[in-house]
Amino acid sequence: MNLMANLIPAAAEIFLLVMVCFILIVDLMLSKNGKIVTYMLVQLTLLGCSLITVGTHQNGVFYAFHNMYVDDLMSDVLKMLSYLGMSMVLVYSRQYLMVRGLFTGEFMVLALFALLGMNVMISANHFLSLYMGLELLSLSMYAMVALQRDSAIATEAAMKYFVLGALASGLLLYGMSMLYGATGTLELAAMSDAISNGVQNKSLLAFGLVFIVSGLSFKLGVVPFHMWVPDVYHGAPTAVTMLIGSVPKLAAFAFVMRILVEGLQPLVQDWSGMLIILAIASMALGNLSAIAQTNLKRMFAYSTITHMGFLLLGLISGGIEGYGASMFYAVVYMLMSLGAFGMIMLLSRAGFEADTLNDFKGLNHRSPWLAFMMMLLMLSMAGIPPTVGFYAKFTVLNSIIQTGHTWLAIVAVLFSLIGAFYYLRIIKLMYFDAPESHAPISVSSDTGLLISINGLGVLFLGLMPGALMSVCAVSIQQSLLLH
Repeated sequence: MNLMANLIPAAAEIFLLVMVCFILIVDLMLSKNGKIVTYMLVQLTLLGCSLITVGTHQNGVFYAFHNMYVDDLMSDVLKMLSYLGMSMVLVYSRQYLMVRGLFTGEFMVLALFALLGMNVMISANHFLSLYMGLELLSLSMYAMVALQRDSAIATEAAMKYFVLGALASGLLLYGMSMLYGATGTLELAAMSDAISNGVQNKSLLAFGLVFIVSGLSFKLGVVPFHMWVPDVYHGAPTAVTMLIGSVPKLAAFAFVMRILVEGLQPLVQDWSGMLIILAIASMALGNLSAIAQTNLKRMFAYSTITHMGFLLLGLISGGIEGYGASMFYAVVYMLMSLGAFGMIMLLSRAGFEADTLNDFKGLNHRSPWLAFMMMLLMLSMAGIPPTVGFYAKFTVLNSIIQTGHTWLAIVAVLFSLIGAFYYLRIIKLMYFDAPESHAPISVSSDTGLLISINGLGVLFLGLMPGALMSVCAVSIQQSLLLH
């Protein structure tokens, strides 16, 4: 295979890595007040990556680097959405970071390294490249959580995240080594073929699958591998919490799809049973724990656990419709999460974090428009029409009902009803309680515009979800059926 055939599928990642190195050097020469130059370079890098991803797109599935890397429609769509999500994270967090002295080149470079890790995870077709992408993302995240060095709570969260992350990586590696021992290959398509043709050591294969699912569960943050989620969400600066809770969920979805659906499809009966238990446990514990929280970041952490349980339901139902519904859910969750954490940062100011329920009391009196945007986001997270969150849950539930898991859909609906309480509580506080603070809310024009687009986008996508749903379904269909 010639060199260009290898480089074109990975052109966006190569450009991203080159720009990260360039930005690192430029940032060294800038004064503390010149970091806006770094910020603009990062945004231009994201734009450049988008243009390259669109420009190098080809119909079909293309492999590079001896089948370790794959370029297909699903990877291109997820990468484009990742660039969008990362750009939104930077816009939302700029003012917040400036006030706290965290608007540094380190934050932005680590964010780009995390994005590079996500891109590698999305396009990996081999256990080695999957693991390399995962570790690049994880190491960047550990450093970002600890970025606020003088904060004891942030340092503690980073240590917990690092130790538990290392444990999860160990589980994944152990599972990968067992699967390699059973099948004799680390390439996903070849592993699927080897399992279909029959392997001699079935018990080794089963143990490997258990370790793989355990490692994946940690990365998704589902019960019982969720211990890090509330502490990391609470301890990290809100800008980092926003990043952890949004864009990497797309990469995690791709990671699960590549391993379970492409590599271990012949074992679908085994791993779907495990996912059912994980999904039910996540929806139960996530919703019930979220009700007891008074800190918004911890509440959103438990709600993330619930949403990831919902995402697993689409994978359990299988087929193009189920996987498409799961992908749609991951995209919608990213948009809702960005808006929710963006609102917390908008209300925060120097020396004050607006991360408790009481901070949202009477928001309608202080800023009716921001209260309306937050209401749309909370309605969407609760899955109430006409927002896109309702349609995301509906498509997942519809897919599992069609595969005969009606009882599972009923369980999911019941837990969704419980979950609606803590989202509606925020709306009640904003509109019916007196404000505890009358401090002015200063919103920069770009952030104000973005939160408006974000909130109205959730409503618009709920009224007209067809286009995004079609993109998800078609990208899954073209990527999986052509393998």
